[in-house]
Amino acid sequence: MRILCAVDGSECSQWGVQALEALAGREPEDVTLLHVVDPSALRAGIGRNPVAEKRALAAMEKAGGILLREAERSARVALGQAATGPRTTLHRTLAHGPLAQTIVRQARRVKADLILIGSRGLSDIRGFLLGSISRQVASIARCSVFVVKQPIPQLTRVVLAVDDSKHSRAAARFLRSRILPESATTTILSSAERPVTDLAVRYLSKTQVAELERPVVERATRLVTSLRDEFLKEGYAVDTDVQMDHVIDTIVKHVEADHAELLVIGSRDLTKSERLHLGSVSESLLRHAPCSVLIVRGWRA
Repeated sequence: MRILCAVDGSECSQWGVQALEALAGREPEDVTLLHVVDPSALRAGIGRNPVAEKRALAAMEKAGGILLREAERSARVALGQAATGPRTTLHRTLAHGPLAQTIVRQARRVKADLILIGSRGLSDIRGFLLGSISRQVASIARCSVFVVKQPIPQLTRVVLAVDDSKHSRAAARFLRSRILPESATTTILSSAERPVTDLAVRYLSKTQVAELERPVVERATRLVTSLRDEFLKEGYAVDTDVQMDHVIDTIVKHVEADHAELLVIGSRDLTKSERLHLGSVSESLLRHAPCSVLIVRGWRA
């Protein structure tokens, strides 16, 4: 697997590098450590002073180079390759441009299967109002994005949230083949919206409501059973859960109750309108889930 890991020197950025430890069992063949310098933000901070801008840019580039070397040492430790021969090729890249767009552009350049990026989560007030860098990356990247919200030295509890779509099946394949360690337990969760509104329930009998809900539950049960069998076939420990309620709330509550380290979801590419309004299920879960989130996108194998 080819991974691009964005670093900026912050604590949450360090979590992203440390998360390589949880992926070390798969020994990714290629990891690119990326630091982005945004000249436009620099100009906004110092005003129209070309000399000062040039000096500040040089200082930021020097600091970025030091940061990347430190990140490489941390990455080797996380991968368990600090005292052994390198099995993962590590690259250091310093790039210029708008942060999210540059991260995604560099991911395309190195043909990354996965972008690894730290996030401050809900405590990032500015990000909540304007859209954090991690959420911007997740909304425009064509490859999978792993947003790390806390240190993850290992993965023991993983929740895979699925619906009856090819994107969920792709997420299951990606999880089994690229992410999941043998020691982890995965819960395959399907949360379906009720086929009747709360208002309609007031005027229908319990029997009528049950009749309407039964096909939805049966379809979801067949899905999680089919996916469970695929995990069991490859020797993974797996649980299943089918619920019918508000999708976002149900998944977030389940992750909290399960004390999961990672929530995995499949996602299609967003349209420009969806990116503008941030209305997708994946974006909502990325914002509200208390744990790290892996959004699987563009995976066909």
